[in-house]
Amino acid sequence: MTRGKLVKLFPGGNTARGFYSFYDHIIEKDATHIFILKGGPGVGKSTFMRRIGEEMLARGYDLEFHCCSSDNGSLDGICIPSIGVAMLDGTAPHVVDPKNPGAVDEIIHLGDHWNDRGIRGNKKEILAINREVGRLFKHAYAYLAGAKLFLDEVESYYTESDAFNVGTFNRMVADLAGEIFDGQPRLDRKPKVRRLFATAITPDGPVSHLETVVGCLGKRYIIEGDDGTGKNILVSRMLEAALARGYNVTAFHCALNPSNIDHLVIHDLDLAVINNVEPHIYKPKEGDSVIDTMTCTDPVVNAAFLAEKGAARGMYRQCMEQAISFIGRAKKAHDEMEKYYVPFMNFEAINARREKTLQRILELAEEFKS
Repeated sequence: MTRGKLVKLFPGGNTARGFYSFYDHIIEKDATHIFILKGGPGVGKSTFMRRIGEEMLARGYDLEFHCCSSDNGSLDGICIPSIGVAMLDGTAPHVVDPKNPGAVDEIIHLGDHWNDRGIRGNKKEILAINREVGRLFKHAYAYLAGAKLFLDEVESYYTESDAFNVGTFNRMVADLAGEIFDGQPRLDRKPKVRRLFATAITPDGPVSHLETVVGCLGKRYIIEGDDGTGKNILVSRMLEAALARGYNVTAFHCALNPSNIDHLVIHDLDLAVINNVEPHIYKPKEGDSVIDTMTCTDPVVNAAFLAEKGAARGMYRQCMEQAISFIGRAKKAHDEMEKYYVPFMNFEAINARREKTLQRILELAEEFKS
């Protein structure tokens, strides 16, 4: 049996606007079935999902791993698109509750398999660590907000110096839209937009899973250029053009500023438009096209502007380093809290429940086929 294809994504992220969630975009509300896992840290939610996911991959099902932005080794969810089944971590900070209980949604509470009395004995320590985790994330988000402000400063110098040529840029947008859409049919339907992250700011720094998303597509348009030369605007314009023609898309938002779109996949045309910038640098494959937005700019030669721009970029990097440090410390504190749960878990019962859940998913797959 051929192993299924694995795509890795982030449904939520640590951003300049705090924790930002696209959990509602993991799977549609009228899915075949959504399993919602509940339970504390260290109870095995991520392992529960990962092992079921690996089993479904081995059986030939394409799968999505929705990775946790605050713990590089953990999953926030899995999705099996071909049968409309997903499994989600429904605990904070991405609380998920059933929207269609029974008809679609089902809660699996791993707290059914713990020793309440043992965990309550550690109440004081658990509450203290939770407070510390909250404090650390508060500071992380403050520094990420600062990083965005300084990156905005970096971007501003192309317009303030009149180096950015709007007319040339608009022609570039029109030319790219023509290359992508000319000769393609307009679809008579209401298009769908799915929104997620391909990159996240994690305890290990920025992490990108972009290759798993776009590597298998037939074509990629790779947008290069400095910050402030319109790359995100270009991607957003292609999104608008795709929707105007009825095409379904997935928009991948910026890990720092979720208001911006970094990448776009147009599923009906088997192609992607990619903002090629650190940390999601993408090396072109054969047949890909590279578009350089620097051709829409004149060099910034004002020495004072260049010094200010360099200082702003330096402050941006310092803020990012501080934010990542706080996120890393928050993960260590969260890991410390797991020791107050793990000794009181009945993992044999959880493993049995996982096997039962896997069989339920396989039954749903058979029902979907019929």
